[in-house]
Amino acid sequence: MSDTYPRTSRTTATRYRERMHYDRELAHAILDEAFDCTVAFVVDGEPRVLPTLQVRVGETLYLHGSSGGRLGLSVRHGEVPVAVSVTLLDGIVYARSHVHHSANYRSVVVHGAARLVSDPEEKQAAMAALVDKVGAGRAADSRVPNRRDLAETSVLALDLVEVSARARTGGVIDEPEDLALPHWAGVLPVRRVFGPAETDDGVTAAEPAYLPGSALPWAAPVPLAGRHVRLEPLTLGHAAGLVEALGDDEVWRYLPAHRPQTVPAMRDYLARLLSARWAGSQVAWAQIEAGTGRVIGLTSYHDIDPERRALAIGHTAVGRPWWRTGVNTEAKLLLLEQAFDVLGAERVFWYTDIRNERSQQAIARLGAVREGVLRRHKQRPDGSWRDTVVFGMTADEWPAAGDRLRERLAAGASMAAAAG
Repeated sequence: MSDTYPRTSRTTATRYRERMHYDRELAHAILDEAFDCTVAFVVDGEPRVLPTLQVRVGETLYLHGSSGGRLGLSVRHGEVPVAVSVTLLDGIVYARSHVHHSANYRSVVVHGAARLVSDPEEKQAAMAALVDKVGAGRAADSRVPNRRDLAETSVLALDLVEVSARARTGGVIDEPEDLALPHWAGVLPVRRVFGPAETDDGVTAAEPAYLPGSALPWAAPVPLAGRHVRLEPLTLGHAAGLVEALGDDEVWRYLPAHRPQTVPAMRDYLARLLSARWAGSQVAWAQIEAGTGRVIGLTSYHDIDPERRALAIGHTAVGRPWWRTGVNTEAKLLLLEQAFDVLGAERVFWYTDIRNERSQQAIARLGAVREGVLRRHKQRPDGSWRDTVVFGMTADEWPAAGDRLRERLAAGASMAAAAG
């Protein structure tokens, strides 16, 4: 098979030919990155345009539709000529003149005759591929289509034969005589950002790691498990358990929020924590008691900085019955192991209120070094200004600190066994 698609009269550019590409690998990459597409076809002599989902399997593009829709009805009588377009917008180009404003983008156009997928095995495989595209493994983690589903859904197949890709990259292209104009010019990058996921009411399952965006390791709240505690990716479904576990004002005394006293209020608080995943700046976990499965608290990474390979551990709240137990030590050990051993962090740090001596002592016991005080760093919920104590641990300090934490947990387990 050739590395390029053949040029045809429909895929040959009339302008900006330098932006046209026929590279097979490039076209595949654009189709695989994009979730949706636009399908153009003709019904009764009139043009129609339909937005839908697409997935590429080898050299076939599968399109999702309704068996009762215009395209689904049209293709029942045989193949239908279509043009499929996919576009990824990468930036908006601001020029000094109107005419040279533009966009950076990557796009693919496919021409051909779409056929209705009638073979049951091919149809089920195509539907599974469509579902897996929104999260690898999702097809196995959801119900397979039954007869009614298959009857109501049409899947169209379009062979990738007449294919062209077009792309623009780079900066502003202005006329030489316009370069001295006093107008700002430049490129505004456009990025697609996922999350935070909004869990449906009644769902008790943890947010799956295969959701788009979760593959970014520094922003992925992967499940972490120890002997005393396990850390589950935080969801709104943990709200009721957290209201019960954290129903003590003393727990919230030094936290930057008032205690949510109802489930709706806790859901609002959690939604604010989860919203930081939009920017990849914070990921949060619910702390679960390993033996009972009871929700006992929450914690998070925040101020995540992959470029400098640094992050903070904080926004931690644990119910009073679990204070000064192995839970906090083990939870921090799990987070530190993930940060240093998996993510390759160079530095982990903590912020705490200068009045919170209990927190400062707990952080110091982890092996962190008190680095200084940020004066008037943040406002407390009552409006007063907080001086913040900063603790840090570096990658060089981590191995010895990790060994001490594991020894402490092992000693605590031995004492508990002897007492039992």
